[in-house]
Amino acid sequence: MPELVLPVIAPGSLSHSPQPVLTSERSLLLRPWRREDAPMILDAFKDPGTRHWHARTVDSIGEAEELIEGYTQGWRIESSATWAVVTATDEVLGRVALRGIDRAAGEAEVAYWMRAAARGRGAATAGVRTLSAWAFGVGVHRLYLNHSTMNEASCRVAQKAGFALEGTRRSAHLHADGWHDMHLHALISPSP
Repeated sequence: MPELVLPVIAPGSLSHSPQPVLTSERSLLLRPWRREDAPMILDAFKDPGTRHWHARTVDSIGEAEELIEGYTQGWRIESSATWAVVTATDEVLGRVALRGIDRAAGEAEVAYWMRAAARGRGAATAGVRTLSAWAFGVGVHRLYLNHSTMNEASCRVAQKAGFALEGTRRSAHLHADGWHDMHLHALISPSP
């Protein structure tokens, strides 16, 4: 049956070109992940906070390389877009991503983490702002993000990046310590 509404994001908008390197504030870059970045992912997931809030572990270089391959595959099939947040000297600080890209609806979920040594520098906020601007430029209409109501640092990043708090999803995500209420934030494209 014919659709009455065309997809908001045209097929191939991502995959028909290489994943771009994005210039961010604070002299940061967002670039595609490379296999040689695997030790930085392993380092990030050594941190108890990263493991807790992301409800997973990465315990080997092989597992980190699998994640990187998944990031690459996500771009190819237009289901996700994941960047390493790096300094001008290519030090990996963390990750920003669009997950669950819904081309038909024109929306995606924003996700991020920073290595413990990189926190407090504003890199997460800068990365999310840059990612958001890029997403709106390729036709995304609505970005949203979820975080545990107990994760105050993630809430600050969302607010500083301009995401409005839409509400609380009660008992919405299972962490190792039980069910967590989740804040839902969203940012709408400034273009109609």
